[in-house]
Amino acid sequence: MYFPQGFMGTLNPVLWASGMRLPRPDWDQVRAKFRAIWGYEEFRPPQGEIVKCLLAKQDAIVVMPTGGGKSICFQLPALLETGLTIVVSPLVALMENQVQELRQRRLPAALLHSEISAHQRRETFWRLEKQQIRLLYLSPETLLSSSVWQLLSQPHLIINGLMLDEAHCLAQWGDTFRPAYRRLGAVRPALLQTKPAGTKMTIAAFTATADPQTQRTIHDILQLHQPQLFLQSPYRSNLNLAVQITWTPRGRKQQLLQFIQARPNQAGLVYVRTRRDGELLAEWLKNQGYKTASYHAGLSPEERREIESAWLTGKFSFVVCTNAFGMGINHSTVRWIVHFHVPNLLSEYVQEIGRAGRDGEIAEILALISEPTGILDSDDRQRHQYFQNQLRRQQQIAQQLIQKLPAEGEINIITRQFKDSAIALSLLHRTGQLKWIDPFHYQIHRSAKSQSFSQAKTLQDMMQYLTTRQCRWKFLLQAFGFPQDATSLGNGCGHCDRCLKS
Repeated sequence: MYFPQGFMGTLNPVLWASGMRLPRPDWDQVRAKFRAIWGYEEFRPPQGEIVKCLLAKQDAIVVMPTGGGKSICFQLPALLETGLTIVVSPLVALMENQVQELRQRRLPAALLHSEISAHQRRETFWRLEKQQIRLLYLSPETLLSSSVWQLLSQPHLIINGLMLDEAHCLAQWGDTFRPAYRRLGAVRPALLQTKPAGTKMTIAAFTATADPQTQRTIHDILQLHQPQLFLQSPYRSNLNLAVQITWTPRGRKQQLLQFIQARPNQAGLVYVRTRRDGELLAEWLKNQGYKTASYHAGLSPEERREIESAWLTGKFSFVVCTNAFGMGINHSTVRWIVHFHVPNLLSEYVQEIGRAGRDGEIAEILALISEPTGILDSDDRQRHQYFQNQLRRQQQIAQQLIQKLPAEGEINIITRQFKDSAIALSLLHRTGQLKWIDPFHYQIHRSAKSQSFSQAKTLQDMMQYLTTRQCRWKFLLQAFGFPQDATSLGNGCGHCDRCLKS
């Protein structure tokens, strides 16, 4: 085990290693540990209030802008307590970055994912058995794997809480792309059944973007108990927002090129929606003389680390990437972001633009969109249509499969018997026709009326933002549930193309 000099303070190392619970530290101790580990004198609001909430074993939903210091809010309570805090994270790169930072401070953190070696996995399991780890990072799928679940269910293993990092992914990906997210609400009651009576387990969700609907989805899926809400406005006056129409596919590339040429040697990101789009665009930009690369989830860990390092050190001034890039990567001087293709969801857009200007200096944000008719450039229209058709097809499969599935079943058996059944079960849970008894066993309510749902409104919100004639920041603040902040901008923000034109 590794501990920073002075970290143990008044905490008893014997009790720490044995896993016995310690008295809750007083606030002077909390602040002392905060200074000793991170070197800051004071918390940034509302960090201190969130730490108090988690130490008091209360559930929470935390919405703070990118760079606001969310990770410290759950890492510090985890390090002050005995027992284990589980951090559910969507991406391997995000887990690796956070765990590397903790290990550099010689703190007891570990991660589990499918790409680590068998030796590393065995060592982490051994350290978990000995209760030598305070923060364990893993994905929803790894958490619900049989070997990890069996280990976490051991009665002697103290689990203090479940922290959901980048919690917007639960709402964005849980229905279809990452169906394991839909089963997380059954984790706490199932684990508590394996622990001594009176055990308390906190759940907290952290994200930079969550509109009121996303907050409700997080609350319902995770089965939160009267969570405290910590909501900060996404408004960033140093981000200048702009949208430009492209009239042809060739014109889209030329507008991107002109934008990049006007900002030589400035750090930036170019977002696309698919791996193929990224690879083709990166190759075209290389032919224009730029050093860059395409970053997506299909790369090996070594390839991802190499691209991240090249960007962070300035070897690449920009990277062409999917939404797999950016979460947890700390680059404070990103001066521009271009959405070569816009995301389907407004929350994804706000999440991605939040990676610019983290140093407080001005950053330019540009979204390129097809001309309104779609005749000369149908790229955007086809992409949105494909997304809607794919979701519609998955919903149809789910409603067909409900007639074939047993009323009660075990997911691992069902997924071997029926193709696409994991997504179907997730969608049935979304429509209120299925309940998870525990993370592995479901119960279907055939008599329950399907609660229709559609992502048409979320797509509409994105299109309204792109075509609005009002202040873009005011539109975003209203969409994310901050009408008073929108009103405070008066006639406009002065930091978007709509305001600057008027």
